[in-house]
Amino acid sequence: MKIKHIIAGLAFSVSFIATASADVTLGKDYTALQKPIPQLDKDKIEVLEFFAYNCIHCKNLEKDLAAKVQNLPADTYFRPVHVVWDEGYTNLARISAAVTASGTKQQANPAIFAAIFDKQVDLRNPTVFKTWANTQGAWAKKMLEAYNSPTNVAEAQAMERITLEYNIDSTPQVIVGGKYRLKMGNNHAEDMKKLDELIAKVRQERKMPAPAAKPAAPKPAKVAFIGTGAMLAAKANGSQP
Repeated sequence: MKIKHIIAGLAFSVSFIATASADVTLGKDYTALQKPIPQLDKDKIEVLEFFAYNCIHCKNLEKDLAAKVQNLPADTYFRPVHVVWDEGYTNLARISAAVTASGTKQQANPAIFAAIFDKQVDLRNPTVFKTWANTQGAWAKKMLEAYNSPTNVAEAQAMERITLEYNIDSTPQVIVGGKYRLKMGNNHAEDMKKLDELIAKVRQERKMPAPAAKPAAPKPAKVAFIGTGAMLAAKANGSQP
């Protein structure tokens, strides 16, 4: 009898965990996109952020979201997209593409936000940006190399296309699985909990297995690229450095 009780208790606990992971409520905590956004990797769960370096709300969210990105489950990856609403956003999108391509997000984003909001550096201007970047650390050299690469402009143009095609009219926007937009509040810790629940909801809907256990050592953030092609898809899958 005791064994049966233990088994029943375990079954209840598993059921409770599964239910608790889907506590987010449609309309209250998230909305469903009328036009889903295709993921870069359809076999994983995409966390897509539309943001802008000159958006104060994006600056305020950055620390909490960056910490979350570092600890995403093995079946989930992060995709940053800088919005492009007019020519003033073009260079910022190029900077964002360079940050992603160079793998310098953890160092670059706080410095970029600080330059814009705390020091009033106009990074929308390519010349000003390059001058500023040359005063930064070794990470900025890698970022500048990516900024000057032949694919950088095309990546920024891809950001502009997705901004227009999906009518992204505000930032930040966090979209999970290509179809659920998280409703952001003033409490980012709570927002990150809701993000976890949306990831679990997508996983459950797709009938995906539970993600592999996290490695003991810190792992690099899973960041997908904006562009297309086999190499970028491989990067999104984590099969290339």
